[in-house]
Amino acid sequence: MARLSRENKAARAAPARSRRVKRAAADRPAPKRRSSDAPYHHGDLHEALLKAAEQVLERDGLPGLTLRAVAREAGVSHAAPTHHFGDLTGLVSELAAIGFRQFGVAMAAADASAATPSEKGVASAKAYVAYAEAHPGMYGLMFRSERLDYSRPSLHEASEASFAGLARGVGASRREQISKESLSLDQAAAIASAWSLVHGFTMLLLDGRLSKILKLLPEGTTPEMLLTAMLRLSAGRPPRP
Repeated sequence: MARLSRENKAARAAPARSRRVKRAAADRPAPKRRSSDAPYHHGDLHEALLKAAEQVLERDGLPGLTLRAVAREAGVSHAAPTHHFGDLTGLVSELAAIGFRQFGVAMAAADASAATPSEKGVASAKAYVAYAEAHPGMYGLMFRSERLDYSRPSLHEASEASFAGLARGVGASRREQISKESLSLDQAAAIASAWSLVHGFTMLLLDGRLSKILKLLPEGTTPEMLLTAMLRLSAGRPPRP
């Protein structure tokens, strides 16, 4: 009889315990969703991987940019980058194409902001350097031809558009139209000279090699002021004191 009484009490207590367990479970916060759990549409994942690759590149540099690192950054399986880009060359080539397009937009905006040809040249040069300072990893990748596959249409088109923008800027400063199909020796020399000056300045600045010169200049002299003086000198005009 006592055993039956204990069994009846246990049977009555079971539903109460069950309700308490359910209430406790409901009060617990839902587990945080991992980035790998996030749903992706096919096109969204492609873009997400490129965004993750840019983040890895700017944070860890080109040596740290691997397919596995990009997958971890995006929170997806290690096979996802291979599925979308084939290999690391495919990934960095698509990433460099994005860089060239961003670069072209910055240069075009600078050109449009200036009135005279000489002002356009200075504005474009400053935009060139500013982009590299803001995106040093991307800028370095764009000029690492041994890592890139220029047969990929996106990279080929983006880099060609970037060069065309440079040629247009030089043509405007010379007050002449520069053909996309051929160049005179003088036109080629003007383009190479302008590009060498700004690219060389940019690389020295990013590598910290201009710090000695800047320290010897009057206090408050900025790299942009030094660049402007160099541009004036290359145009045959003495730098302002």
